[in-house]
Amino acid sequence: MELYAPIFVLGGIGAVFVVVSMVVGAIAGPKRYNRAKLQAYECGIEPTPQPAGGGRFTIKYYLTAMLFIVFDIEIIFLYPWAIHFDALGVFGLVAMLLFLVNVSIAYAYEWRRGGLEWA
Repeated sequence: MELYAPIFVLGGIGAVFVVVSMVVGAIAGPKRYNRAKLQAYECGIEPTPQPAGGGRFTIKYYLTAMLFIVFDIEIIFLYPWAIHFDALGVFGLVAMLLFLVNVSIAYAYEWRRGGLEWA
């Protein structure tokens, strides 16, 4: 258990820092509320009225999020594989090829749906 003590101490220090920062910010921060500060932030533009259900987002937002997730996860899994490439042997090669085929299918879907076109 003593091997984990530094991790617990660091976690405790981080938690104390978060709590102290929130309390000091709430106490010391200015409290000048007005109509503009209480509205939703939309890049300095007047907020557009939304339907009662919140409105519908275009598929472009979801495709962009999928694109980010696909490539982010691909990079996360490629680093350990590249580091231990020699030790994994044929099994590691086949597993990574299957993973890359899966990622390529997601990429092709994204491309076909127009997620890579910004115009």
